[in-house]
Amino acid sequence: MPASTFLGFDYGEKSIGVAVGSTHSGQAQDLATVRVGPTGPDWQHISRLIQEWKPQALVVGLPLNMDDTENAMTGAAQRFGVRLRDRYNLPIHMMDERLTTVAAKNSLVESGVPPRRFKSKLDRLAAQAILQSFLDESSRSVLEREG
Repeated sequence: MPASTFLGFDYGEKSIGVAVGSTHSGQAQDLATVRVGPTGPDWQHISRLIQEWKPQALVVGLPLNMDDTENAMTGAAQRFGVRLRDRYNLPIHMMDERLTTVAAKNSLVESGVPPRRFKSKLDRLAAQAILQSFLDESSRSVLEREG
């Protein structure tokens, strides 16, 4: 099976974290932070990332409460996924993003990043965690099918 490249997104009302990863390496890495203005995301920035990385699909974090119920951001993230799909004609995978921001924050603390610099890195690391979960899950399902 050929390797596939994916872009992962952590949607927020002010900024969107973006990560890139592939089934070849099985690893996701943080990539960029896209600004969200009064008229929506910086689509030119997202378009440049898609042109550069040529992903086979996009992964969007799905914010849910710990009890599996939706919250205020769930619908916004789903609408963002639909807009990505419609704009770029790529498959969209919604991925549970619970605790990814907590994991990203813990990673920054452990790395010694000063708290004033958290926000610029937090969105990208949350996107990386979302995409890494997707890649890990995809890898497990391939192994289960082959095993």
